Amino acid sequence: MTLRTALPADLDAIMILERASFPTDAWSSAMMREELASPHGWYVVDEEAGRLVGYAGLRAVKSAKDADVQTIAIAESARGRGRGRTLLRALLGEAARRGVAEVFLEVRADNPVAHALYASEGFLEIGRKPRYYQPDDVDAVVMKLDVRVWAGARHPDPMEHRDGPIRTPEDHALSGSQASKGPETRTESDIRIGPGGSSGTMATGGVCT
Repeated sequence: MTLRTALPADLDAIMILERASFPTDAWSSAMMREELASPHGWYVVDEEAGRLVGYAGLRAVKSAKDADVQTIAIAESARGRGRGRTLLRALLGEAARRGVAEVFLEVRADNPVAHALYASEGFLEIGRKPRYYQPDDVDAVVMKLDVRVWAGARHPDPMEHRDGPIRTPEDHALSGSQASKGPETRTESDIRIGPGGSSGTMATGGVCT
């Protein structure tokens, strides 16, 4: 597993995974391009043998004390190995570095695997939005995390390498969020995230772990 910050050149590979993970409400290429270029966004990709197998995004407006998990997606062939948790922890680690106090997200009510993942990292359910995910007519569960409590628990940040600095776009030569309801036997599952906090995220977002 290799995590690095996302590049504009990753757009095509991200969109292939985006459309496969969220067939009913995938973001457009234009929306994703805007996310990757936004000064308020931070995106990370997961590579295996030079192939992009996952991505995740955080939206944290400068000086704001809250942030939103925008999306997480993992290729079906790469699921079940903890990659979703690793990407989530990378986002939360970045939120902590930016001085964020609270991170919000929304997850489909019909995705108990994703809900359990978030709860295990310290997210608490604070509300629901009836019939939020369309066209599937599924409720959104709104969740919130206290970043300082999470950081105090000393969760490992996968973007902090013991043997060297974080891999940035300049290092890309190195090797490499509505939920799509999957089989109950999966240990990871698709999750689409929407606007949860006050920083104002897109109308739809996602996580596919």
